[in-house]
Amino acid sequence: MNKSRHSSHSTYLCRYHLIFCPKFRFRVLKDGVDETLKEILQKICDRYRYEIQAMEVMPDHIHFFLSAPQTAALTDIAWTIKSISAIELFKAYPDLKHFYQRCGRLWSNGYFIATTGDASAETIKKYIEDQRKSSEPTWKGERVCPEQRIPELLRLKLNYPMRIKS
Repeated sequence: MNKSRHSSHSTYLCRYHLIFCPKFRFRVLKDGVDETLKEILQKICDRYRYEIQAMEVMPDHIHFFLSAPQTAALTDIAWTIKSISAIELFKAYPDLKHFYQRCGRLWSNGYFIATTGDASAETIKKYIEDQRKSSEPTWKGERVCPEQRIPELLRLKLNYPMRIKS
């Protein structure tokens, strides 16, 4: 069922599927961080009048299905959600902030966002809910990044020699 929204002079139905992940796609959204993140994201969406249709937080990425006001630009939606959630998560989990201090940000630069078009809301909700089941690793030696070990990439301080063109 399509639940359109109304403003003073328009009726609209703007629904988006948004996916983004932590920097270096490390599996840091677990052990309580995922539940805190869901609460933070709900507060952000309430504040900016985004309506969450479905949301799933996996250890290394997040799926959103949301509707937003017609005046909200897609880049603004992604930027708002990513920036405020990173600030709030760093406040709630100082160890996470310490872990990402070398690169300076929690989320990767990129994201995926798509309008849902003709796909029904139920289809997209089912897809997002099924992500948790399909993301379970089926192999041994899963890549994990414990908080105690800073990854080699962040620990190294590389000094590249400058090339002077003659």
